[in-house]
Amino acid sequence: MTRQLHLNAFLLNTGHHEASWRLPESDPYAHVELGHYVRLARTAERGTFDSLFLADAPQLWGGVAQRPAGALEPLTLLTALATATEHIGLIATASTSYNSPYNLARRFASLDIVSGGRAGWNIVTTAGAEAARNFGLDAEPAHADRYARAAEFLDVARKLWDSWEDDAILADKAAGVWADDAKIHPPRHRGRYFSVEGALNVPRSPQGHPLLVQAGSSADGKAFAARYAEAVFTAQQTIEDAQAFYADLKSRTERAGRDPDRLKVLPGIVPVIGSTEAEARAAERLLEDHIVPTHGVAGLERLLHLPAGTLELDAPLPAGLPSEDAIEGARSRYALVVGLARREGLTVRQLIGRLGGGRGHLTFAGTPEQVADAIETWFTRGAADGFNIMPAVLPSGLDAFVDHVVPILRARGLLRGEYGPRRTLRERYGLPRPANQYTAALV
Repeated sequence: MTRQLHLNAFLLNTGHHEASWRLPESDPYAHVELGHYVRLARTAERGTFDSLFLADAPQLWGGVAQRPAGALEPLTLLTALATATEHIGLIATASTSYNSPYNLARRFASLDIVSGGRAGWNIVTTAGAEAARNFGLDAEPAHADRYARAAEFLDVARKLWDSWEDDAILADKAAGVWADDAKIHPPRHRGRYFSVEGALNVPRSPQGHPLLVQAGSSADGKAFAARYAEAVFTAQQTIEDAQAFYADLKSRTERAGRDPDRLKVLPGIVPVIGSTEAEARAAERLLEDHIVPTHGVAGLERLLHLPAGTLELDAPLPAGLPSEDAIEGARSRYALVVGLARREGLTVRQLIGRLGGGRGHLTFAGTPEQVADAIETWFTRGAADGFNIMPAVLPSGLDAFVDHVVPILRARGLLRGEYGPRRTLRERYGLPRPANQYTAALV
């Protein structure tokens, strides 16, 4: 079979551009309307996307003036979307820093069962003091500590997902035996961060465990991805940077003793589509014109760990910013933004405009053919296994991609025309169902 694209729809309220909610077509209340997400999910499914993704964080980030703020809890929302769709995978962000393994493993196993094997977990460690203070901490844990906790968290979660053997349920009415106690394996885990005794109170789910997704591109993040991840959401501005990241991550995965083909790299792209290039550029300018500079400056100062009032709109970033290694927060995104500003000599105003559409992800304005060309080039030149599609405006941006770009990708043999017999999210990504670690140990 010819290698084909994996597409994920990253759904963010009215769209990824921070000013999208200000357009006449946008519903500023869409972020809490189930019908809005049902429509988007069905559109992505019409485009035969592998999956859709809901980001999340355990805090109200920054001020609420800039754009629609707050979000429905993603696993709750995805459970509703599971009943409104048939094929598309359902991926949610959940933090290893501010959850417990038992409860989170149970919620993801439940979603996998309800959806018939379509659940995925975007594993994050959650940067930022704002979230830490919501959970009784004075400051965020150190970067390395967050990843060490995440590794143990995932090890415990996998023990819990495997704590029921696949054939543990007998349902033997004649003998009066519902399940076999010998096929239940309590983790009895005692570690640095967690102590978890008993088996999960949900049977093993259709996928064994959800698709494991990771999104950090720091050194710690890449090491974690090489060990655990099955898909990686990432952000690069140039094909050269994307190729370097792709090669590095695949190499790390192989050194970790895993098949690099079983880790899928999906850079983010924010497509702004027009029937002509001029029309697409005009749509992009319209969005940039609706950015409120004071909001952009405040967000950039938070990202760069600068005191309020440090940045000047028409000046470059100040000299003497901290090195990437000194950042305990979103380290890879910090490096991307600073690198972009320095490399292109951008003023703060120009940088805010570049970040307004995708917060550092590649923004591409063009015709459907030009968008398809960019996707094909990255895909065929060792920069991506697929893409995290991040429409600037929703629902219109997703409609345009599905109606105009997807047919081109299909015509070029890069994307399936229908879902076919594969049912689970793992099967969509070409991944096997993991063996139960307790059963495998007995073989």
